[in-house]
Amino acid sequence: MVVQEKIIKNVCLTAHPLGCREYVKKEIDFVKKAKKGDMGELYQPISEQKKNVLVLGCSTGYGLSSRIVSAFGFKNNTIGVSFERAPNGKRTASPGWYNNKVFDELAEKENIYSKTLNGDAFSSEMKKEVVDLIKKDLGKIDLVIYSVASPMRIDPVTKETYKSVLKTTKAEYTNFNVDLKTEVINKVSLEKATEKQIQDTIKVMGSEDWKLWIQALLENDCLNNNCQTIAYSYIGPKLTYPIYREGTIGRAKKDLENGVSFIDEQLKKLNGKAYVSVNKALVTRASAVIPIVPLYIALLYKVMKDNNVHENCIEQVYRLFSDKLPNSKVDEKGRIRLDDFEMRDDIQCEVEKLWKTLIEGEKLGVGDLQSFKRDYSHLHGFGYKNIDYSKDVDLERP
Repeated sequence: MVVQEKIIKNVCLTAHPLGCREYVKKEIDFVKKAKKGDMGELYQPISEQKKNVLVLGCSTGYGLSSRIVSAFGFKNNTIGVSFERAPNGKRTASPGWYNNKVFDELAEKENIYSKTLNGDAFSSEMKKEVVDLIKKDLGKIDLVIYSVASPMRIDPVTKETYKSVLKTTKAEYTNFNVDLKTEVINKVSLEKATEKQIQDTIKVMGSEDWKLWIQALLENDCLNNNCQTIAYSYIGPKLTYPIYREGTIGRAKKDLENGVSFIDEQLKKLNGKAYVSVNKALVTRASAVIPIVPLYIALLYKVMKDNNVHENCIEQVYRLFSDKLPNSKVDEKGRIRLDDFEMRDDIQCEVEKLWKTLIEGEKLGVGDLQSFKRDYSHLHGFGYKNIDYSKDVDLERP
């Protein structure tokens, strides 16, 4: 079947099997070069560890990059959990389904242990399945990455369904946005969430499930001494505060960050440690549909590239594992700051200057929207020059 990119309202509905292979291979190639010291002084060489890593939310974005650095950088054994859609008739799989297939195949070629479980990470059943697999194959885990992203969650005890919403928490908010198709600047308004919507979003995206995972692993003696766990968060500039940091998502992220002290207490007996890593703004399947954020990222990319400090997921995670984590580099609140370049005063000052030049109804003439669009296409396996998108592909074989 010939697979073409199909985008409606900033959401891509298709994924290209061979393009997803290319995406995974490029991240692996970066790690292999960086571990030898070939990617500049920012990305230091690393030594192989042969540790055991569990990645929750392993199929795309920071979760996938975490698994790639773990496996192809440190030669660690990895178990991955994600909930992805398989191909069905003439419908392609989700990008993450292809990414997982390619990852497992390439790991096997290099004799790196890799097992991927497809299912609901929020469920008690998946936690039991993972515990059983750890006991059978690995014994204990040294590092747990929590990178689960989902619009809904079924409570494992009550079976009640909770849905996250993208709203403000203080008052209706209006600001500039950009239409990715026409590239025209428009204005978008977000309404204020109800208290129930705020709490539901925290229930889906906050710290509760992270805590439950650590609890399940502890109760079943699946964590090694000196184990570590990391969850990913985002803060961003004041420009995006109303929609992000002070919005429903931000409230959930604050809850995630507040979960660190609870998990630290649980891990004390193992001399373990929990961290939240605050990462930079990046093109992801989620960020493309958050109003205002694509426009901010387009401007940010331009400024960061001009200052030679731009990073994608794989560079961010490599820097996390090779420098920030082993050297325990944290801020005054104990958070790892991978957004250190993004939040530099000079970078944010330039972004604000560009923002002030925006005019509603005009085509975006500043920033780097093309890189945003290209990166978004790459996430779904499109836009690679070495792939002939007019050819038939097997939807089952990336």
